[in-house]
Amino acid sequence: MVETLPLFPLGTVLLPGASLPLHIFEPRYRQLTIDLVTGTLPGKQFGVVAVREGWSPDDGREGLHDVGCTATLREVRRLPDGRFDIQTTGDRRFRLVDVDDTTAPYLVANVEWLPDDEDDDAKDLAPLAMAARAAHRRYCTTAWRQQGGGDGELPAELAEEPAPDVADPELAHILAGDCLLPLADRQELLEQTCPVERLRLVRQSMTREAVLLDELRAVWAPSAKFAVEHSLN
Repeated sequence: MVETLPLFPLGTVLLPGASLPLHIFEPRYRQLTIDLVTGTLPGKQFGVVAVREGWSPDDGREGLHDVGCTATLREVRRLPDGRFDIQTTGDRRFRLVDVDDTTAPYLVANVEWLPDDEDDDAKDLAPLAMAARAAHRRYCTTAWRQQGGGDGELPAELAEEPAPDVADPELAHILAGDCLLPLADRQELLEQTCPVERLRLVRQSMTREAVLLDELRAVWAPSAKFAVEHSLN
């Protein structure tokens, strides 16, 4: 079933269950926030879709990934100059059908929902979930050490595992939520509709990134972060 969503292109991938704080300063997204708060847009949800690396949010449909995630508005704080600080949570995955840039200041998209496959058995998830949790723990411990936390294990308050049990189909998304994984990895996780494959993907990504952290003290950063505008002269 096709539904309509206001769209917010970003240089990141929102995953179901993950928190996403945003500082809203552009006029078009200020208007989007106002429309959500006042109920002009029902449901207090908008779609977050990642911009392809090397592209801009203003490059049109070609610059956007096909699959995104809805963001549910949880908290809103309006600043004196009209900007907003908002807190959102990822909810449902969708696939873009088409994008309209004429009916509102912000993009509006027709989307279709992207559910998980239904043929996976919980018993198939359990061993992969345990391996993914172990990779997540290693990643977090390595990151903590690189940030000056010492050579020991994570403190108890930081070592708490995410709440879902090992058979939760959303576990891969939640584990990836607090890790600095490359955009391509996060997008692949978002698009993957098989929970078993998602757990394999997140385990591989976190294991690789933990090695990079440990040996190179490096994490992924978007290429746009290092872009330098050239002079017209």
